[in-house]
Amino acid sequence: MVAPLVAGLAVAAAAYAGRYGIQAWQAFKARPPTVRMRKFYDGGFQPKMTRREAALILGVRESTSLDKVKEAHRRVMVANHPDAGGSHYLASKINEAKDLMLGKAKSSSSPF
Repeated sequence: MVAPLVAGLAVAAAAYAGRYGIQAWQAFKARPPTVRMRKFYDGGFQPKMTRREAALILGVRESTSLDKVKEAHRRVMVANHPDAGGSHYLASKINEAKDLMLGKAKSSSSPF
């Protein structure tokens, strides 16, 4: 007598769980697309930085406006600043990339 009751409750629980799963999946598919994490430049620096390499380091195009370059520099420096545990070498390369993209290229390359 108890076995059919338990079986019925199990079937009902499975049905509710399936219904909840389908609704959750539909809500997941209907959500607006999110911005994916962008991949930053992997490295392997050239002896003399080029405009293409500078754009790759900052994650912008070579023809990007000055405001976008400054914004990208700020974003990358927040992630790699030496005061926050980042590398001095990477920070100097990021600053060199910003200077090159802004047209403030120095005659000498990075001190590192």
